[in-house]
Amino acid sequence: MTARTDARQTTYRVQVKRVYEPPHAGDGVRILIDRVWPRGLSKARAGVDHWMKDLAPTTALRKWFGHDPEKWDEFRRRYHAELDTSAHTLAALRVMTRECRVTLVYGARGTEYNNALALREYLERP
Repeated sequence: MTARTDARQTTYRVQVKRVYEPPHAGDGVRILIDRVWPRGLSKARAGVDHWMKDLAPTTALRKWFGHDPEKWDEFRRRYHAELDTSAHTLAALRVMTRECRVTLVYGARGTEYNNALALREYLERP
């Protein structure tokens, strides 16, 4: 992964992985962004450096979405609105993305429609 550079800072690309994938040296800081700990996974095997539950979608939103691809656009809209109210925790995450490579890890089975992808999209918007 290459870093984008501007006059003020270096921003590393934010990676996304299932937490069940083994940690890799290239992951940088692994941040779990689920509200509940992934089933059947020990903390040692997860290789999670930080658990930012506050950045996970609310339980009500997660249950409503149910990883239904037809609800993806509306899920992202609602989740981004929730993130708009998490300024303090988001600020800490943004600092990390400027200082090192970050991998957002999640427990969902779906690799195309999950909160980690929606959060990365939120972080990358201008």
